[in-house]
Amino acid sequence: MIRIYIIGLAILIIAIIANGIVVKLGLKSWYDFINLLTDQGISALKEISIIDYFWLLIGYPLVLGLGYYLGDKLYMLLFT
Repeated sequence: MIRIYIIGLAILIIAIIANGIVVKLGLKSWYDFINLLTDQGISALKEISIIDYFWLLIGYPLVLGLGYYLGDKLYMLLFT
């Protein structure tokens, strides 16, 4: 149970940091993307740049995976 909690915290911290960096870089976050879809419907898909798509569909999952990896390594370091 502690392992899951530590991994969850690591993913959360990494996600918060990643979202802060993305905002500074001017890329769309999932929050921005969902808001666009809510406001404009399917036509919002045309307003998202290829870099935003790359970030949302490839970069962000990789970053969250890194959060999992770091959380797991932290757990192993502390509890084994």
